[in-house]
Order: sequence, then structure tokens, then C-alpha cells
Amino acid sequence: MDQRKEQRVCIRFCADLGKSATETLEMIQQGLGDQSLNCTQVFQWHARFKAGRTSDDDDEHTGRPTSCTTPETVARIQEIINQDRHWTIRDIAGEVDVGNGTCQRVLTEELGMQHVTAKFVPRILTADQMHQCVSVCTELRQLATDDETFLSRVITGDESWVYSYDPETKRQSSQWKSPTSARPKKARQVKSNLKSMTITFFDIKGIVHKEFIPRGQTVNSGFY
Repeated sequence: MDQRKEQRVCIRFCADLGKSATETLEMIQQGLGDQSLNCTQVFQWHARFKAGRTSDDDDEHTGRPTSCTTPETVARIQEIINQDRHWTIRDIAGEVDVGNGTCQRVLTEELGMQHVTAKFVPRILTADQMHQCVSVCTELRQLATDDETFLSRVITGDESWVYSYDPETKRQSSQWKSPTSARPKKARQVKSNLKSMTITFFDIKGIVHKEFIPRGQTVNSGFY
């Protein structure tokens, strides 16, 4: 029996004998040799026992989220995550009625999950487009396996935007100076707003052809 419950048993015994709260406090201090009792709690529990209370246990805390982890709790959290992976720990904890720390521990340790942000990609492919990519890659792989010179005969191209000029960086403009010479100066420049598109074709050995696209030219299959 822990010390607090032992004190409550003594308080209930004294209350049943008709002792006052002050007398009960003095008897507990003398009998248990404890001079650091909380007088307020002794008076409160004495009043409860006087009013007819028979239990020595603490009152249940209604509305307080549980901190225990049970298989049912883990299964419920996993069900919520499978339905919508955008739920926050606070929302899940409120839905399952557990603490935030317990919910986070279940997600990270029990389910092995991490909360990550979405990865930005150039475009989202449809199922048909992804299937087409797999088919093309499989075909190219088979061609390269059957013919060792296949890759050396492949020419591919790429489009890229280039600026009219790029300002010299601070590191590029650095130079040696003596203690008596003046520090060099340069005007601050920003990246050019004028840019042009260039198309470059290359093979396994290097660039085969490159060309700057005239301003206003539409680049489509007909242009190629």
C-alpha cells in the first residue's frame, strides 16, 4: 500500500471514530511520524469520509485522454491514416481519445510512419503515360542488350533557356591586392531579363548540333 492510500485509510478510520479533522491530522502525524502532511488534503478527505464516502482511491478524471497503447488503439489509428493521410497528430489523438505523445509514438514506432511534405515533380503522369514509359524503357533496354553499338547510334536533344548574360559572382570578381592598393570596385548587376531558348542535340561522344531559337518562334513538332 502506498503512503497516500495508507494516510487515507487512517483518515477514514478516524472519521468513523468521530474524530475532528484537526484531531485526525495530529494523530496521523504522531502515528506515521510524518510532519510534512498536506493539511488541506487531510481536511478534504476527512470531509468526504464524513459525508459517507467509503473508497480510498482517487476520483476518475473524466475527459482525460488515455496514455496507454493497446492493439485496438493502434488498429484505429492505422485505419484513420489509411482513409486520409493528411490528418494531423492533434486530430487523430482527439478522434481516438489518446494523448498527442501516445499518438505520435504509435505512428512512428508502432506503424513506422513519417510525416513528410509532397515532392514537387515537373508533371504528374497518368496511368497510361506511366505504362507507356515502362514499355519504351523496356524496349530500349532490350535493344541495347541485343546490339552493343545501339547506344553509340542514339542522338537525343534537349531544350533550355539561357540568359543574355549572367553577372559576375563575388568570388569571380575577387583579386589579390597589396596593403597599399585600393580595393577594387564594381557596379551591382542583376541577372538579365532577356533570355533565349536553345536546342542542343548530342550523342554518346558529345554535342552534334545546337541552335538558338529566334524570338517569337513556336517550338512544336513542325518546327523540329
